[in-house]
Amino acid sequence: MAKHMKRPSILSALTSAAFVIGASIIIAIASDICSCDAFSDAGRQSVMLAPSSSTLLTSSYSKTINQYHRRNRLSTTPTLPYFFMSSSTQNNDGNNNNNDNDNKGDDDAMATIINGITREAQELSQCTSIVYNYLSKPDGDVSATDVVQACDAVDEAVTTLSLSSTSSNSLPMSISYLNQYLSLRRRSHEFGRYHLLVKLLRSNYDAYVSTAEFLSPSRIKRMDLPNVQDVKYYAAINNDDDANANTSADKTAVVVAKMEGVGVVADAESEVPLVPDCTLQNMTYNTSPLDALLLSIFRKFVSEYTQMPMRDDIPGIQGLVVQGRSYMTKDLPEGTSYAEHAYVQHDMVKTVLGRLMTPVLPPFYRIFMSGIVPSNNNLPESIQGKQLGPWFYAPYLTSIVTPIFFGFLVGPSHPNRRKDGQRGGLVVEKCKFLQESQCKGLCLHQCKLPAQEFFKETLGLELSVSPNFVTQECQWSFGERPLEVREDSSFPVGCLVGCESRKGMAAKKRGDDICM
Repeated sequence: MAKHMKRPSILSALTSAAFVIGASIIIAIASDICSCDAFSDAGRQSVMLAPSSSTLLTSSYSKTINQYHRRNRLSTTPTLPYFFMSSSTQNNDGNNNNNDNDNKGDDDAMATIINGITREAQELSQCTSIVYNYLSKPDGDVSATDVVQACDAVDEAVTTLSLSSTSSNSLPMSISYLNQYLSLRRRSHEFGRYHLLVKLLRSNYDAYVSTAEFLSPSRIKRMDLPNVQDVKYYAAINNDDDANANTSADKTAVVVAKMEGVGVVADAESEVPLVPDCTLQNMTYNTSPLDALLLSIFRKFVSEYTQMPMRDDIPGIQGLVVQGRSYMTKDLPEGTSYAEHAYVQHDMVKTVLGRLMTPVLPPFYRIFMSGIVPSNNNLPESIQGKQLGPWFYAPYLTSIVTPIFFGFLVGPSHPNRRKDGQRGGLVVEKCKFLQESQCKGLCLHQCKLPAQEFFKETLGLELSVSPNFVTQECQWSFGERPLEVREDSSFPVGCLVGCESRKGMAAKKRGDDICM
């Protein structure tokens, strides 16, 4: 999967728009007055004025500027800001009349500036109104039709901008600078569409899933959805290049059925049910210096805990997978079952994570995120160790920070919404550990369960980890209580077809549930 495109920030777009308008007014008026005669272009064609208020403002400014120019005898003519020019102004290189007594050029130039500023201000106001209308709609009133209409509005904004870019004029008067360069109207509708989906997610989860499956990825990129946990995946068949793309956000057309906990075939040797492997092309991960450092330290801690030497000839995440598989499938002392050994694997991962976070971070997190009162002799004994949180901001802030420090294990991820529509979700695009291991047992006992236990027991925050073995995506929901594995219908029964651990484990665990 290629790295997903970030969801457009409408707040940053609106801020940029306001800045552009304000800065343009100051630059267009102040700099022209102080340095040159900006309004003596008599050869330019007249521009239609904006509404009556703009006309009055134009007349007032024109008289003031004319008086200033006559007094100072200025005659230099600068170029007007590009996005305030009309089509005729941009394309007309007519002769300039520098006669200070001719007011026509002054009026036309100032009218062009005022008309441009008015157009940008109107567009900013309309886009602000669009966003407000989306946000003010009650959760219970949102339907699939509303989301489809928002998609139509996005498509219309894109089409309008595309037509303007292919027209004879590079920037027609009907297209504002805010749309030409900031795509403000499109971003406004995309922002609103996202929040309509969030409202639907909060009010009716089943309706949200149906709507998301209907619209994604043909009209909404998969990674632009608020939550993809139970949304079926669709693969492309229209174009071979698209079908082999590295991102689930660009897939279109035919459905790949989501596994619902039922094995599709039985292995002849172990007689355990098998479930399909992920058929998507493997993702190529970019390893940052921080990722490389953390992975090296993590592998070292795993080797020390397991008393098993680290394979220096197998670098990176592949080496970690070899370490994990060797530990999971090792020969056990007589009387010790592999079911019991699963809990030992959990303890190993939790211990390593604790060491990786250093002795400083867990206590800090417990106090300022989970709201756990520390044991301190200066505090009343009745409240020592009592949990007052987690604080309302803990799930969301955790979802912001986690991609930075856990990317070395899981790969690229970004914050999204939990199943209840609240902030605090995190979606892993294509799990690095699962892709390299192709093993549901390693995923379960050396990632999912120990991570959930670590956050709850050590950090004081509930965590639900939900891997998708069809796409190798993984949904992390901070502050959400996880289901028991055997009660989770989304977690399939049996081994993956391509699991390398299965044959080695089958002889040792016949009769046991290998991957549960």
